[in-house]
Amino acid sequence: MPLLETKGAGSAQGFGEFTASGPKNYIEDVFSTWLYDGTGATQTITNNIDLSTKGGLVWIKRRTSAASHKLTDTVRGATKALSSNDTNAQTTDTTGLTAFSTTGFTLGSDANYNASSTTNVAWTFREQPKFFDIVTYTGTGANTTIAHSLGSVPGSMIVRRDTSANWPVYHRSLANTDYLYLNSTAASATDATLWNSTTPTSSVFSVGTSASVNASGGTYIAYLFAHNAGGFGLTGLDNVISCSLFTTDATGKVTVNLGYEPQFILYKQSDAVGDWRILDTMRGLTTNTDQYLRPNLTSAEAAASLFEVNSTGFYWAGGNTNANYIYIAIRRGPMKVPTDATKVFLPSVSNTANVTFTTGFTVDMFFSTIRAGWARQAAFIDRLRGATATLESSNTDAESTAISSSKLDLSNSYTNGGITAPLVSEAFARAPSFMDVVCFSGTGSTQTITHNLGVAPELFIIKCRNNLSSAQGWPVYAASQAATKAASLNTTGIFSGQTIWANTAPTASVFTVGGGDFPSGDTYVAYLFATCAGVSKVGSYSGTGATQTISCGFTGGARFVLIKRADSTGDWWTWNTAQGMVAASDYRFGLNTTTGETNANWVYTATGGFQIVTTDASVNASGGTYIFLAIA
Repeated sequence: MPLLETKGAGSAQGFGEFTASGPKNYIEDVFSTWLYDGTGATQTITNNIDLSTKGGLVWIKRRTSAASHKLTDTVRGATKALSSNDTNAQTTDTTGLTAFSTTGFTLGSDANYNASSTTNVAWTFREQPKFFDIVTYTGTGANTTIAHSLGSVPGSMIVRRDTSANWPVYHRSLANTDYLYLNSTAASATDATLWNSTTPTSSVFSVGTSASVNASGGTYIAYLFAHNAGGFGLTGLDNVISCSLFTTDATGKVTVNLGYEPQFILYKQSDAVGDWRILDTMRGLTTNTDQYLRPNLTSAEAAASLFEVNSTGFYWAGGNTNANYIYIAIRRGPMKVPTDATKVFLPSVSNTANVTFTTGFTVDMFFSTIRAGWARQAAFIDRLRGATATLESSNTDAESTAISSSKLDLSNSYTNGGITAPLVSEAFARAPSFMDVVCFSGTGSTQTITHNLGVAPELFIIKCRNNLSSAQGWPVYAASQAATKAASLNTTGIFSGQTIWANTAPTASVFTVGGGDFPSGDTYVAYLFATCAGVSKVGSYSGTGATQTISCGFTGGARFVLIKRADSTGDWWTWNTAQGMVAASDYRFGLNTTTGETNANWVYTATGGFQIVTTDASVNASGGTYIFLAIA
């Protein structure tokens, strides 16, 4: 039995809970979906996955046009590639994936990996017990067992010989006499000579006499995927990968509860002919149209409405009726609570259209507005709704993809485009205790909505996505105003008594919405924020009518501040350090307005938080009550 250590009440673990001792494992350290543009020249991919000392697999596919899938792992070595879409022998691609490192890998000029002016995806699986393992072995031609280091019973296995061969797949949801081929559309078939009619264990898997997995003298590579084995998170009990099966109903639909929000799904119908498909949240595993690639084909990325992901799994509405689908799903990250605000937030300004901002982190949501010259609203875009689906904070319009060409197009950057005008934008990463994004549907009844913030949200903003006549606008909850009050982001109104939250405060796992305010058939998005030590602060203060400093517990000063008067009318004012936040240069803009920025000399960044230097009633009337969100 492992040693246990207790975490104190002030920790992220929480009072009275326990965690296994030793290093903690998190999904962001072992899996990555990385989007990159091809350059036709050597480039280094820094996804912060340690491959050179820990080992792993990189699976690359061009998105924009036909090209082979390329699988390269640390066991066979850099430049050694296999393609899931064919039966060809292993190739040596001298200018393909040329090196592994402690922070990613390096690519050469090979067109299948890095053609100029192409978009590409790289899925990285790092070896880690209870997640993923790579095993190489030499065939004997006789029934045998192969040792592995997965530390749990494999949920699925993909095996490949280095010479010309198929890609047999074992999956726990099928019989131990059944198999699929990753390079084929065929339904599952039976052949007892593949897995020797033996279910794998936590230490070995079995192969029979089939040449596909065990020809005498043949060299094989096996990729092993765990299933609900725990091993991750502060407690060491969190699951990060699931290998299972879902069965559609008579309408071709099903809801799957994984216990977590997925970021990657590989699936295939097992009882009929059909392609394999891979979806991920970076390319577009969204509540709208999904982007998918097919491991058994060289074809470019395609689009269809297949999945709707949520905080606990996914809803599927794109399949055949009464059909069985096997899948491998991987949990969304990050799982670690951030300690550095620059890893989860970045303000930026530009003076031209179609500017790509590099953030250094995965952008999950950003909003932008025009600084001057145009009467335009702040536009919100998040990855969960889709790379270009936009909502404007100063009106109640439904979401649209026609508002601008701003988009979440790469892993650590985004494009702020469409209008030739000066722009300001704020980019956010989802992270525990900091920020989360949730999509849900109204039911017409009071309901609880699951989130993954990990703590009770202190500020959240909701917007109806599909209903132009929605009466709520952009309802806002603020903990300091309690669950009996709400205000609207698109108006100057006060926080007033309402039943929109069903008079129920949110918890570390759910928030509550009232029935009448969220009709059945309407869809919604919620942006949730909380206080994260040294990173963000959600709070309130009383106006003094004189200069005052608001302490947020930051080491330096705030880089972003949102302020709204709660007890009287007032705009939703924002400031950020990209625009200024210093004397004579503290440009602000209102999320509820269509006017550009104004240099007001109201709010400055200050050590530990921010300073209010005005007596204006919008932010500092004597005796006034204000809510704020500040980010270091």
